[in-house]
Amino acid sequence: MHRRSTTWIIALCLGLLVFIAGSCWYFSRAVPVFLGFTAKTLCSGVFISGRSARDVLRQDIAPVVFFSRLIRANVDPAEKTVTTTLAGLFRKRAFYRNWCGCTLMPVADGSYQINRTPTGLEARRSNLANDVFWPQGTAAAFDTMPAGVNAGKLEAAVSDAFVDTATGRSRQTRAVVVVYRGRLIAERYAKGFHRTMPLAGWSMSKSVTNALVGILVYKGKLNLYDPAAVREWQTPGDPRQKITLDHLLRMTSGLRFREVYTPPSDVTEMLFRSPDFGALAAAKSLEAPPGEKWHYSSGTTNIVTRMIRAAVESEYGHTVSFARRELFNRLGMITATVELDPSGTVVGSSYTFATARDWARFGLLYLQDGIWQGQRILPPGWVQYSRTPTRAAPRGQYGAHFWLNAGTSESPNRRRWPSLPSDMFLAWGFQGQFLIIIPSKDLVLVRLGLNTKSKGWSLEKFVTHITSALP
Repeated sequence: MHRRSTTWIIALCLGLLVFIAGSCWYFSRAVPVFLGFTAKTLCSGVFISGRSARDVLRQDIAPVVFFSRLIRANVDPAEKTVTTTLAGLFRKRAFYRNWCGCTLMPVADGSYQINRTPTGLEARRSNLANDVFWPQGTAAAFDTMPAGVNAGKLEAAVSDAFVDTATGRSRQTRAVVVVYRGRLIAERYAKGFHRTMPLAGWSMSKSVTNALVGILVYKGKLNLYDPAAVREWQTPGDPRQKITLDHLLRMTSGLRFREVYTPPSDVTEMLFRSPDFGALAAAKSLEAPPGEKWHYSSGTTNIVTRMIRAAVESEYGHTVSFARRELFNRLGMITATVELDPSGTVVGSSYTFATARDWARFGLLYLQDGIWQGQRILPPGWVQYSRTPTRAAPRGQYGAHFWLNAGTSESPNRRRWPSLPSDMFLAWGFQGQFLIIIPSKDLVLVRLGLNTKSKGWSLEKFVTHITSALP
């Protein structure tokens, strides 16, 4: 009996040691991620959006970081930096970079140096006239609705996107823009937000990356079906050499990348700990032959933005200059900001800020088949390519860096949103950012904000209410 008790005690002690060791390992990986998220989100919220640090902490960070009250965050307006610490054991630092938003440092001790203004970056932005109607200018005429629009229903639909009319509870929507037949017919903002405030698109950024690739394909600088020019894959016999740019855009690269937002995971390590996001993703091995398996991955997008960088730097000096000159300025997206990782590569997976109106301009480009003011920006057929279902996506829910509602040829009604038009395609970002394009309705919708199940915001309900007000 004594021997049995001793064995149980030893086993209990060993189990306790394993638990303690595992907990220490987890917190050593997870806490820097949460601190990094806090520092980066605060930096962008304060220095790009112009929001107060208190509001960003309360509205954006507290719902994600359960111990946010224990984090000490120091915002330095003069240096435009944010430093976060926890119990003096962990520290993260993000700083604003001129013309390209905030960058989270891989280490916070000052040993990793980055120029405040990246070499080759152009600061020039286009200007819009105040007396010219949107989208060419900033004026809007809500008093002259297109024929057949039910203004009362439209007003009610927009209102319902902000407040549940049955309960009076906020749906945490920050901005809504409705564009019908090319005209801005409705627009609303929550208290503390306004039409000139750039807001995070999160993974809506992936669709901006799609546009940048399209421009380079149009210019003959990239080919969709050539093997992707990724330096980590050039060893003779490396099976990753079969990965094409098309595979990357369609999320069928076959790379082993965990898109799980609870740390530690590949995506959280990439966004909040890595000095080179594309390199981290490119180092992954294959888990399936290219083209055979659909697997959503922010890492593959950052491989693509490294390819964009290599294709444009000799001519444009910097990817941000290329994006501004060839896309943002041409559309009048003067508020658009794409942020960089520490290596200087645009974070095409996640870090684009723009006003709701500018996100709507971007959607209108795709509604108009890549043509803006009579000039073709995207290649002929590019929009159709982007919204063609990926063969490996089980419900036809993904194209080339756009989400779809298409279904499959075998099961056309097996769609994510069965009650909504099958030609709807959208850019979709973390926490409920949506740019919705419905060609059959000649409609572009933007909804920015937060989205939790307890608040009851529904994309399906939102689109249904808006479309019910149209002819």
